[in-house]
Amino acid sequence: MTGKRFYEGALAAAKRSAPAALRNREPIAEMLSQWLPKSGLVLEIASGTGEHAVYFAERFANLEWQPSDMDPSAIESIRAWRAEAKLPNLREPVAIDVANPHWPVDRADAIINSNMIHISPWIAALGLLDGAERLLGPGSPLILYGPWISAEIETAPSNLAFDSDLRSRDPRWGLRNVENFAAEAEKRGFVLADRHSMPANNLMLLFQKGTEARGF
Repeated sequence: MTGKRFYEGALAAAKRSAPAALRNREPIAEMLSQWLPKSGLVLEIASGTGEHAVYFAERFANLEWQPSDMDPSAIESIRAWRAEAKLPNLREPVAIDVANPHWPVDRADAIINSNMIHISPWIAALGLLDGAERLLGPGSPLILYGPWISAEIETAPSNLAFDSDLRSRDPRWGLRNVENFAAEAEKRGFVLADRHSMPANNLMLLFQKGTEARGF
């Protein structure tokens, strides 16, 4: 086997795919088009397979896209998708454990995170907020997507069942309360500026540093 064929085979072996990423990428991108800055660096926390990173980097060509994950196999999958896409604005993935304050990125113009908060300990949610406080400037967005529980929205039975299943697998996991998370965000200088209902009983939340809430 030639070196090139071996390299291509290794990339194919590393590349993972998540059906949910294909289903939700377009609705997420529609909201990102409203909430992301026009230019600058977007740090994606917990990029997973890398499919979102490729899709969003292609969709928002004026933005530099920095994928990350704490799972080595996810990092390899992101690299494989990146190598295939060959997008000039998609950076090499970096390893970030949000609970560790030493991130290999020292600034960003936006941070996004999808489907991590409910499958990680609460300390990871707080670590994400701490990192956003360090990296983001005034008015910059922290954008989250996933299933949440909110006092303002009736929780779907499927989400309650999902929450129960998560907690049975790991008692540190579970759907988080929007208001509790927003209270922690406020301690770090962020306000919940907007939120939007998404397909499959998910929410997108927009937090901004040092700005007023839009009201919803």
